[in-house]
Amino acid sequence: MIGALFPLVRPVLHGLDAETAHNLTLRALSVMPPRRPAPDDPRLTVDCLGRRFPNPVGLAAGFDKGAEVPDAMLGLGFGFVEVGGVVPKAQPGNPAPRVFRLAADRAVINRFGLNSEGLSVVARRLEARRGRAGIVGVNIGANKDSADRLADYVSCTRALAPLVAFITVNVSSPNTPGLRDLQGEAFLDELLARVVEARDGACPATAILLKIAPDIDLASLDAICATALRRGVQALVVSNTTVARPGSLVEARLAREAGGLSGRPLFGPATRLLAETYRRVERRVPLIGVGGIDSAEAAWTKIRAGASLLQLYSALVYAGPGLVGEIKAGLVERMKAESLTGLSSVVGRDAADLARSA
Repeated sequence: MIGALFPLVRPVLHGLDAETAHNLTLRALSVMPPRRPAPDDPRLTVDCLGRRFPNPVGLAAGFDKGAEVPDAMLGLGFGFVEVGGVVPKAQPGNPAPRVFRLAADRAVINRFGLNSEGLSVVARRLEARRGRAGIVGVNIGANKDSADRLADYVSCTRALAPLVAFITVNVSSPNTPGLRDLQGEAFLDELLARVVEARDGACPATAILLKIAPDIDLASLDAICATALRRGVQALVVSNTTVARPGSLVEARLAREAGGLSGRPLFGPATRLLAETYRRVERRVPLIGVGGIDSAEAAWTKIRAGASLLQLYSALVYAGPGLVGEIKAGLVERMKAESLTGLSSVVGRDAADLARSA
C-alpha cells in the first residue's frame, strides 16, 4: 500500500527541500500503526553475524539517525535496519542547506556532519524496543569537537551494545573534519582494539562492523583489511559516500556542493572496492555491500562482487519503499533461473572480474 502511494506523494515531497521532506517522512512513519511484513521467500534467508536474516536487503545508516522508526522500516520489508550515526553528545551538524537531490543522476549529496540527538536519547529509544522482533544495528561516530575521539566510540559501544544486534564503527564519513584520518593503520588498530574490548565487557554477542570509504587506494585497503581481521571485526561495510565527482554527472551545478555523493553514480566505484575487499578477506568475514543499489540487477551484482548482505538508502528518495519488494522479487527470480536454493553460492563468484570492470 505504501509503495503504491509513493508515486502520488513523490511530487509533493520533491517540491520541498530535501531535509524538510525527509523529516516529514520520518514523522509520517512514526505515527503509522505497527505493521508486520509478509514472510520472505526462504531462499532469501542469510545466516550471518550469528543471526538469521530473513532477507539480505537492509536500510543503511543515515535515514533514521535518531532510532525513531526502526520497526516501521522493518515493517516495510527490510531484512535489517541500521540506525544512526550516533555520537555521545547532541550536536546540530553542519548549517542548512546540507542535502541536495541530483535528480537527473539519481543521486544525493549530503553534508549533514553527523547531526545527532546524542547517545542518551538514542539509547532510550532502543531500550524501549528491546525484545521486539527484527534485526537492528547502530552506526557510531565521534563528536566534531571531541578532545578524545577514541573515547567517543568506546562510550557509544559500551552503552549501545546490549541494545542492538551489531555496531558499525564509522570512520569514513566525509563530513566530520579529520574523521577519515582514523582509517590510518595506527589509529584504526587502537580504535578497533578499544571498541572490541568495550563490546566484550558490555555484550559479547553484539557484532562489530567497520564501514570504510570508497575513496581509498588499494594499499590503504590492504592495511584496513589486515587490521580489521587482526582485531576481530566481524564484517566490513563497503562503502560510505564519496567525495569524488564523476565527470558523467548531469547536475553540474549541484555537483559542486561539498559533501558525500551517494546513489547511482557511486555504484561503480563502490562495487569495485567491494570486489577488491572480497579478494582480500574472501570468506573470513562477511561483507555488506552499499552504494548505488537501485534495482534487483544492482543488488545481484553486489552479491556477485562479494556482499553477503546489502544496504540502500538514496534510491528510496526516487523509487520509494516499493523498491525493497522489487529487489527481493528480482533476487528470487534470478535464483530460480539458476536453480539455486540460496544466495551463498553467488557471493563473490565474480569478484575478480568485477574488481577489474566495475
